[in-house]
Amino acid sequence: MPIHDWSRAEAGIFHHFHQRWISELSDRLNGGALPKGFFALLEQSAGGAVPDVLTLERLPPEAGDDSGPGLAVATAPPQTRYVMSADLEIYAARADLISIRHPLGEVVAVLEVVSPGNKSSRHALRAFVEKSLALLSRGVHLLVVDLLPPTKRDPRGIHAAIWEEIQDQEFLPPADKPLTLASYAAGFVKRAYVEPVAVGDVLPTMPLFLSPELHIPTPLEESYMRTWSLCPPPMRELLQPKN
Repeated sequence: MPIHDWSRAEAGIFHHFHQRWISELSDRLNGGALPKGFFALLEQSAGGAVPDVLTLERLPPEAGDDSGPGLAVATAPPQTRYVMSADLEIYAARADLISIRHPLGEVVAVLEVVSPGNKSSRHALRAFVEKSLALLSRGVHLLVVDLLPPTKRDPRGIHAAIWEEIQDQEFLPPADKPLTLASYAAGFVKRAYVEPVAVGDVLPTMPLFLSPELHIPTPLEESYMRTWSLCPPPMRELLQPKN
């Protein structure tokens, strides 16, 4: 299903879709997309930063148990248009050695769907960027889905705002692909796998890292289609592509 033009919808309409989509994503991840021992929860606190969408957590694995889905980076590297790397030195000043934990397990990854509120002001955008940096500096992997057009506060998109804080490396998305999906592997070397998209594109499969060496394909397109099919008809009519 093509990505809709969410700039045509009020924030409340996007919020409805956002909440339904993340619930659908969580169900699909818990329904077999994640390896044994990993699970997804909604809106959990991660060391002071509150993820907007999903927190993936892991119970202590049983010895010798590596069953379940998962792709090793060495044998199945993520296929995205851009791959960017940065070493750990830039994070030294931000380091926080307190581990992020939950009573049921350790937070290993977060999935964020950018909302209009994240871009509504310089303060809101800065808070989102700083939250992302804090997660990555603690070794928590991150997948950011930004289906909203850039604003004057993020003229090159959310990924550029995040990455330029990590590495002195400018990111310029293609002019015809202003929306961005970015998956970050939070190992000693930080890596970003970036896929620019546009309204009308099908959502690509993005990697969600569970460790620097292991990732799973995230069912973005399937969950988006399912969520859209259950939206109220007036909402779907509002966002139908213009002829």
